[in-house]
Amino acid sequence: MRHWLGVELIEVSVTERVISGLGGLLSMLALMAFSSWVLPSMGAMAVVASMGASAVLLFAVPHGQLSQPWPVIAGHGVSGLIGVVCARSLPDVWMAAACAVGLAILCMHQLKCIHPPGGATAFTAVMGGPAIHDMGYQFVLFPVLSNAVVMVLLAMIINYAFAWRRYPAVFSRHSGSPSRPAASSVPTHEEVLAAVKSLDSFVDVSEEDLIRLVELLSRQRDRR
Repeated sequence: MRHWLGVELIEVSVTERVISGLGGLLSMLALMAFSSWVLPSMGAMAVVASMGASAVLLFAVPHGQLSQPWPVIAGHGVSGLIGVVCARSLPDVWMAAACAVGLAILCMHQLKCIHPPGGATAFTAVMGGPAIHDMGYQFVLFPVLSNAVVMVLLAMIINYAFAWRRYPAVFSRHSGSPSRPAASSVPTHEEVLAAVKSLDSFVDVSEEDLIRLVELLSRQRDRR
């Protein structure tokens, strides 16, 4: 049943869970303070609700492919733009909302910036009500893109305090790394890409983490 439901088999430490929760809390407080300071008249509208979902990825899965700066910023920006276009072009609100989410997924795939909260951003652009509709394309710049950029900066700052959580993933430095196995057992960049491509499915893990897993498995095998 656990396998069928897709319950994660690998448990993380309590410390990691607490840091993830605190990171989300601090980032949302900072984002709300920033947005209200920049444009006080907008009130709650100054923060797009989908940023809460982004906080989950940025602080619970900081090394995941979906959490990296390009997916966060471009995913929200493209989705927001598509949402505004659909809202202004399609008279039927249900059709506009459905098209906004579907096209956002398609474009994020095409632009290699898949970020699940982007779907919520596209949906909000259509279903957010008159206040958001009146903003027109300004909605894409503020609050969507500004929120996304601030969230990425906050993730960099907050995660920097913990060596194993450096963000973006390219800055991650694992302490106590095992000795590197023989070169023949470490996959090349081309081999990693070929293997992932053969799955024909999006894999939310970085190339660096994939290679590190190979190194750890090789190390364990050598010990046995």
